[in-house]
Amino acid sequence: MLAGLPGKWKETAGGIEVRAAAADGLTLDGAPLDGVVEVGADSGAPGRSRLAHGERRLVVLDREGQWAVRVVDPQAPARRDFPGIDAFPYDPGFAVTARFRPYDEGAVVVRVPNADGVERELHLGGQVVFTLGGAERALRAGVEEGGGLFIVFADGTSGRTSYRFRFLRTPAPAADGSLPLDFNRTYLPPCAFTAHFLCPFPPPGNALDTAVTAGERDVAAM
Repeated sequence: MLAGLPGKWKETAGGIEVRAAAADGLTLDGAPLDGVVEVGADSGAPGRSRLAHGERRLVVLDREGQWAVRVVDPQAPARRDFPGIDAFPYDPGFAVTARFRPYDEGAVVVRVPNADGVERELHLGGQVVFTLGGAERALRAGVEEGGGLFIVFADGTSGRTSYRFRFLRTPAPAADGSLPLDFNRTYLPPCAFTAHFLCPFPPPGNALDTAVTAGERDVAAM
């Protein structure tokens, strides 16, 4: 059983087994679920999840070998009462041109703590080097599908006037390694909104000694 959901739910080797009658109101691929079905992990946005109950999307997850169901409810109190996101004012001084220096040995794998207290692997492809506040600085970055970069960093505002760390994505570097680095596009990690997300902490070397007063800052106070 899952609290707040009709039907009977059971973890299996291949996913989640759901047993329901049509009167329970569950749907599978848009049709009423009447019987027993095993559902594997969903992919993509919550709207593409196979299971639903009214407006709620029931996203099946395979998280490190354990199966779970994430309920995405547009009428959830936390969503309905969400106070918004505080952000720093836009500052053109935090939009700079950087250069990506890939590691000679290819991707480097480091282990970093995550928001749930467990260490996990983080794949890093090189360093983003830039000048900020009159000094040359560098942040380690992962390379995503399509060539864009993903950066997890902390700075002089972290845990003080902003969340304890933040994320930043960039376009793919040009052939010469140059790329725009705009800290005004810094955004909060999902774990700033709920403890159910597993977010990696900044890898060693990704704590800037200057205050980055740009981008999303923190969840607004109620």
